[in-house]
Amino acid sequence: MRKLVKSVFTLTLSALMAALLVISYLELYPSSPPYKEEKGLEVTAAPPPVTIPVKGSAPEEIVVAVYSQVSPAVVNISSIAMAYDFFFNVVPQRGTGSGFIIDERGYIVTNNHVVENAERLEVTLASGAKYKAKLVGRDPGNDLAVIKINPKEKLPTVGLGDSNALQVGQTAIAIGNPFGLQGTVTTGVISSLGRTLRAENGRLMSSIIQTDAAINPGNSGGPLLNSRGEVIGINTAIFSPSGGSVGIGFAIPINTAKRLIPELIAKGRVSHPWLGIAGIAINPEMAEELGLSAKEGVLIVQAIPRGPAERAGVRGGNRRVRVGNTILAIGGDILVSIDGKKVSNLDDLTTYLDTSKRVGDTVKLGLLRNGNPLSIELKLGERPEE
Repeated sequence: MRKLVKSVFTLTLSALMAALLVISYLELYPSSPPYKEEKGLEVTAAPPPVTIPVKGSAPEEIVVAVYSQVSPAVVNISSIAMAYDFFFNVVPQRGTGSGFIIDERGYIVTNNHVVENAERLEVTLASGAKYKAKLVGRDPGNDLAVIKINPKEKLPTVGLGDSNALQVGQTAIAIGNPFGLQGTVTTGVISSLGRTLRAENGRLMSSIIQTDAAINPGNSGGPLLNSRGEVIGINTAIFSPSGGSVGIGFAIPINTAKRLIPELIAKGRVSHPWLGIAGIAINPEMAEELGLSAKEGVLIVQAIPRGPAERAGVRGGNRRVRVGNTILAIGGDILVSIDGKKVSNLDDLTTYLDTSKRVGDTVKLGLLRNGNPLSIELKLGERPEE
């Protein structure tokens, strides 16, 4: 039985270490962002909540009114990237997505994955007018991006709601361009709140909205609206065994976007708080196998050189052991809490920092060092760009 447990533990640990290496690589070797920094720009105040002129309370009247007033501000985004065919000829590849106008000067919110790696961006308005767009800023960890067009006409804009006030069962209305079919509306309800979703770069996104309003490829970046016509979320992903909508869609809460958009416009990226550690989550089997003093928490494998944790005196692993095919650095501190809040894994840590802290804030780490409790305060740095 012990051999079986050890085999299972070894496989689990190998998988965790593979994930850890990817995270460490991203932190140590960030890629250069494809945008040009812009300064001195701010988002203008959001338009007032849309007043829906509904004579009765029939659901179809509400949807018709919301669509009529909001759809002019929903755009189609075409991204063009260059690839090579079998004979090394350059072949343009076109992708499509959605977005919505938040400012009359031409600022448009969408998903990062809609515009990522694009060499050219084209925006088609509901009126049919087409404009070249430039990437202003993006945040891969929250799958958000802001692009801009230079309009020749007065642009319609959307009103932004309050995603913190949502309740399960509320009406949800999605407008976008599924499969390139511009100006498509689907309806449903808020199915659940507080979901977690992993971005394409591996970062965990929290407080995600789940809806059964049909969302398909091409809806990404479009608005999820309440019955007042306010944007409450940004459609970003679906769960689907077939690739089409099966009634499980996900949207980034608009409050997350409202918090990040000004920074994206001002400097092209978001400054995320950073401890500067590489670690691995501890489970009871791992603790027993390695003789650790805690059955859960985060074993700090490395305090990144010149990072906030190292400067504050946090210790990484000082000796290496082989577990199956994996080399693991042990002997470092074990992180069990931050600001008095329990830490069970790296996702707990990332979520707390991204939702509660800013670069330059001070946090108190609860550690175990050689089995003894220890408290260390440190000033959060800025996470390297991704």
